[in-house]
Amino acid sequence: MRSAHRVETVRAAEAALMARLPDGALMRRAAAGLAAACAGLLPRVYGSRIVVLTGSGDNGGDALYAGARLARRGARVTAVLLGKRAHPGGLAALTGAGGRVADDPYDALADADLVLDGITGIGGHGGLRPDAVPVARAARGSDAVVVAVDLPSGVEADTGEVTGEALRADATVTFGTYKPGLLVDPARSYAGALRLVDIGLGPHLPEPDLEALQHADVARLLPAPGAASDKYRRGVVGIVAGSARYPGAAVLAVTGALRGGAGAVRYVGHAADAVIAAHPEALVHAGPPARAGRVQAWVVGPGLGDEHGVADVLASDVPVLVDADGLRGLTPAALAARSAPTLLTPHAGEAAALLGTSREEVEAERLAAVRELAARYGATVLLKGATTLVCPAGGDGVVRVNPTGTPWLATAGSGDVLSGLGGSLLAAGLSAVDAGSVAAYVHGLAGRRAATRGDAGGAGGAGAPVTAVEVAVGVAGAWADVVGAGALR
Repeated sequence: MRSAHRVETVRAAEAALMARLPDGALMRRAAAGLAAACAGLLPRVYGSRIVVLTGSGDNGGDALYAGARLARRGARVTAVLLGKRAHPGGLAALTGAGGRVADDPYDALADADLVLDGITGIGGHGGLRPDAVPVARAARGSDAVVVAVDLPSGVEADTGEVTGEALRADATVTFGTYKPGLLVDPARSYAGALRLVDIGLGPHLPEPDLEALQHADVARLLPAPGAASDKYRRGVVGIVAGSARYPGAAVLAVTGALRGGAGAVRYVGHAADAVIAAHPEALVHAGPPARAGRVQAWVVGPGLGDEHGVADVLASDVPVLVDADGLRGLTPAALAARSAPTLLTPHAGEAAALLGTSREEVEAERLAAVRELAARYGATVLLKGATTLVCPAGGDGVVRVNPTGTPWLATAGSGDVLSGLGGSLLAAGLSAVDAGSVAAYVHGLAGRRAATRGDAGGAGGAGAPVTAVEVAVGVAGAWADVVGAGALR
């Protein structure tokens, strides 16, 4: 599992560790890990041209000390000084190892193989300073690999916000623990590939602020039937979705639930014919949800339009997932009387409506938005997007960040599949946080598999366009990949 901590927590852990170490030992540890990571990104170190962009803080010192290590291995290292002063020990180490200070930063960047971004560290706010912007642009416009030191300069470490100009990295080498901004968009898209260097902070770090599940974590949470299992023990999920106008939403939600391991699906709504045609195993009911029969969880909202059913489902005493049209007009008061868990799954536009703000504000401050939603509505919230976030009810506690997915998942009906999948996991007994996190993880992997036509390793924008049906079909393969990886550990 990847864990991330806020700057204040990191500073306290560093202080506690430094009190037990000789002066400069922590920076030397960071520099050694940084230099090793950079060496791995170069065809060879000897003769490589490396430019160190350094500000005046300890982040610049890490970069300079790493540059000194690479210079001693035969790299031609040039420092570009962008702060009021350079870290004195780091600069002395670099020049002592044969590195030099650039007379013209643009000449140095023109033929660089690798650029170390040590302009600002985790304490920086508000984007790059004006004097650093043209140099950062030149670095990004060069053919060099750009490596951020701890965090890309210009992004907010604690929130993932990007409020000014920032330097987009190809890779980020971070120290001790991940920083929230490395895992949350929009800053995540500036970080590139992530590498964590262990500098000994672990014993001094409390519970993280954010965490991202990995294959082994998800494998432990995925429900598996036992020898004595029947459909009720596996979980029966009720789905109130679809309408005469949007029958496909009901089909996709039911498909997601069945692919997600539900023992049975009880469907209530006006798309019964379409559901039965696609899934004859579904149990269809014409009456209100309360009369549909025994369920362990409900999903309500996908493609529902103006049809009724939300209030009836919220009056139940089992976990409920509310998505899409079920979120329209939802109020905190409607959830206040519930004793069972509630999982809300809005996208940014729906989240904005629930908060009474703009979509742009939600997308710029995703971490703050998901915490505010969970606090205001007293429900677990899964905020969909480029980085899906899952926040426990109340807004406190550890926020889960989903690391899987592909931009091709931004397609009609994909969210309906996710809703059904999440509902099936709720019915299987997972908590709302675990159900949302695992559903997002498997759904993201399924999207990758569909986009790359079965290549589970595909990520980013690799592959080709997909449909929601293809994503649903990909759930089985993604599930098997996760279980298989867990069995190998």
